[in-house]
Amino acid sequence: MRIVVADDAVLLREGLVRLLVEDGHQVVAAVGDGPALVAAVLTHRPDVSVVDVRMLPTQRDEGLRAAIAARAQLPGAPVLILSQYVEPAYAAELLADGSGAVGYLLKDRVAEVEEFLDALDRVSRGATVLDPQVVARLLDRRRRDDPLGALTARERQLLGLMAQGHSNTAIARRLVLSASGVEKHIGNVFAKLGLPPDEAQHRRVLAVLAYLGG
Repeated sequence: MRIVVADDAVLLREGLVRLLVEDGHQVVAAVGDGPALVAAVLTHRPDVSVVDVRMLPTQRDEGLRAAIAARAQLPGAPVLILSQYVEPAYAAELLADGSGAVGYLLKDRVAEVEEFLDALDRVSRGATVLDPQVVARLLDRRRRDDPLGALTARERQLLGLMAQGHSNTAIARRLVLSASGVEKHIGNVFAKLGLPPDEAQHRRVLAVLAYLGG
């Protein structure tokens, strides 16, 4: 894959570059601030960008803002966000355009090399991948107006796996279900969330957005 890396911490940035190159990928740009990220994405049109949430000059959410700005100019550009903290709102904001091909992982996940590289590959192919800790935080949240209240426990479990970016085949394996069983459960989830077939939107992304909002 052709990859852009964006992180203002030089050691982490260079570490990511080395990891990716050793895995056989081409890092077409390694940058340290938001404007440079936007320029690199528009210039190189990478297969995926790995972006730190907090970068110069604000050290708040500069990387996230730059990723969103890049996707506004290059819709659907795959982006994997890395964060030090569990912030579901960041993932929701990145997903808001409905085009998928986004991921949100905690930085600690990079140390789990195979898991990190797998997430990167899935995002590059258009999947939505959320860190398991983000999903766990969402499961703990309860609101009286929870839009997911109509879902069964199994449907919530399935939606959580969808949020982590797992395919139907992977979900079937994890839940010990048949392929048709998974498709039936997913159909029920879409129906209960009011997501009829729609060519203009990816229903899996919309379902995950509902999950983030719940």
